[in-house]
Amino acid sequence: MKSCDFNQIFDRYNTGSVKWDFLDRYLNINTTDLLPMWVSDFDFRCPEEVLQALSSRIDHGIFGYSERDDLYYQAVIDWFSKRHNLMLHRDWFTSIEGVIPGLALLIQMLSKSGEGIIVQGPYYGSFAKIITMNDRVVIENPLLENPEGYKIDYDHLEYILEQHRPPLLLFCNPHNPTGRCWNRDELLQLLELCKRYGTTVISDEIWADLILPGEKFTSILHLGSEWHSHVITATSASKTFGLSSLRISNFLIPNLALRQAFIDRLNAHGLDVFNSLSMTAATAAYQYGDIWLDKLQDYLAENRNWLEQALASSIPWCRMVKAEGTYLAWLDCRDLGLDDSTLQQSLIEKAKIAVSMGCSFGDKGKGFIRINLGCPRQYLEQAITGLAQLKR
Repeated sequence: MKSCDFNQIFDRYNTGSVKWDFLDRYLNINTTDLLPMWVSDFDFRCPEEVLQALSSRIDHGIFGYSERDDLYYQAVIDWFSKRHNLMLHRDWFTSIEGVIPGLALLIQMLSKSGEGIIVQGPYYGSFAKIITMNDRVVIENPLLENPEGYKIDYDHLEYILEQHRPPLLLFCNPHNPTGRCWNRDELLQLLELCKRYGTTVISDEIWADLILPGEKFTSILHLGSEWHSHVITATSASKTFGLSSLRISNFLIPNLALRQAFIDRLNAHGLDVFNSLSMTAATAAYQYGDIWLDKLQDYLAENRNWLEQALASSIPWCRMVKAEGTYLAWLDCRDLGLDDSTLQQSLIEKAKIAVSMGCSFGDKGKGFIRINLGCPRQYLEQAITGLAQLKR
């Protein structure tokens, strides 16, 4: 493979990029002079082997109806075995174009109108969107702030399980936006409570590969077959390899009845044909992306360390929350004493950066911002220069 230069700057304007070209539509920001550091979409080229595989597939020139082949399944199975010591079974696989569409269909399938769905706050905003737009109710189990990273509030979780008897809990591991990577004991305690009250856990594990050095990812599928009747796991190559618009995700469902019901729902919506380029890209990424990902993880860790030191030395009012995974930084700006609207205006007018506002992650996100570390170091330097203007 070619050497990876993650410091290289690529011009992403005029490529239909949500992150760079559509700030006005998605963030309601009517200016073009901001550094985009908001959506979780990194600014690196995907592995060269993926580009070569796509080029060969395009050269073939025929793009008829396509299906997942043996190479696709084996590439995913081998990846999770090698990277995570997790043995997947081919018959667990169901696939759909994107994790969020799959979660929305499962909400429709496993809950009724007016029922509550549990999320852990601060929560990914798209979770709330697909819950409320499907006429369900968000039930928040707020995470507990801790100097060593956020913790699950099991007492409150049991209370809302008992009071509401919700059919579903949407879980995020590693957690977006905080970067927490939940350990085995934490997951077992969560599953024990949910099983006691008949709540199915859907674990969004799209960030599983993006773990910081020395940390470990534990899937709910690592915990043993005794939990398999109550869990569903969502995975994708999109975050790992920068393939967000080449959409294909895998929902791993060990429970046969749940799996068949989901397949029936996919068929009912006509979601039984797959994008040939998406499958080509994901297959090549899982087959050949090992070394590239190792280098990316090292670069992301260096970016996080650099940002933490820069904040501590020049912007003491902004604290970065400890994380074990993702390429997101969850920054506590509450010492500024600004409400979220004023904070956003200051970020736009003084810092000249576009971030994800913490309030978009629910009440527990107020006073925080989320920025994207998946970028060349030059962008972080520009962001630090901008943030330093907020106290002037």
